[in-house]
Amino acid sequence: MPVNMKSIDEKVGRPPRISRNKTVSTKLTEAEFAEADRIASARGQWLSEWVRDALVRETKSEQSNFDLVAEVVGLQLLLMNTLAPMARGEKISAEQFQAIVKSVQSTKVKAAEEMLSRRRQPKEA
Repeated sequence: MPVNMKSIDEKVGRPPRISRNKTVSTKLTEAEFAEADRIASARGQWLSEWVRDALVRETKSEQSNFDLVAEVVGLQLLLMNTLAPMARGEKISAEQFQAIVKSVQSTKVKAAEEMLSRRRQPKEA
């Protein structure tokens, strides 16, 4: 008689498995595996589900971090483009300020990508 996996999952308090078709593999030390398995069990998850959640969470975190960097670069561009003329004693009209804001909004992502790309390149001695 076949074993009903759904009832086993319910008995151990774990959600049923979801069918997925792409695989990512890695190797762990005994200690790393034991720790990951302990955390997954404590959360009521299969180890594979916990690993997937951790990977997806990290992927989303990378995007969130980039979004934050883009906003900081946008603020930097806004400050540089508004403070430089003011430091020279020039006044900025409301229309000029709106044009600066529009320009910053349209260029901050590309500027952030370029900045991060430069930082990732090996430094020359």
